[in-house]
Amino acid sequence: MRCPFCKENDDKVIDSRESTDAFVIRRRRECLSCGRRVTTYERIEETPLRVVKKDGTRIPFERRKILIGLMKACEKRPVPSEMLEEITQKIEDYVTERYDREVPSKVIGNLVMRELRRVDQVAYVRFASVYRAFQDVEDFEEVAEELRRRPPRKREAAAPGGGAAAGGPAGGDGEEAPGDGPEPASP
Repeated sequence: MRCPFCKENDDKVIDSRESTDAFVIRRRRECLSCGRRVTTYERIEETPLRVVKKDGTRIPFERRKILIGLMKACEKRPVPSEMLEEITQKIEDYVTERYDREVPSKVIGNLVMRELRRVDQVAYVRFASVYRAFQDVEDFEEVAEELRRRPPRKREAAAPGGGAAAGGPAGGDGEEAPGDGPEPASP
């Protein structure tokens, strides 16, 4: 591997470690020419997942877009950033497990809505107003009424495997969503 400092192609690996999920290997390398050290990450090259937008265009799946949307919706709300990261990971895991090459944007949007509904109702309404393209106050009133009729189950500290979030399909579009099915019994 070429040294980013002196541009020589002569190095040795001085340390290798697997990441916690075992999909990435972190390597510490030392350039034998200049002695500087760098960290590299090795991961399996996968077929990139693409998102099919409403208009039929296809764009690469980017988890950071989900996280940014969650952060905007939860701005100035008492939602820890760890929970937003957890939700993002849960959604990414769901779509990569169930979709090989393409995922409809509607599925992702519904998953985000579903998780926000459990986490923070204000954030849910904020996200819904953009995602559903609210046009007037009646649209907000509809969502508020929906929340009154069917209050969300509160999201607890996330259990491994997504056990804290259960319920029916996101948005009723026939697509299964993370945590579908009964909640596991408490220990």
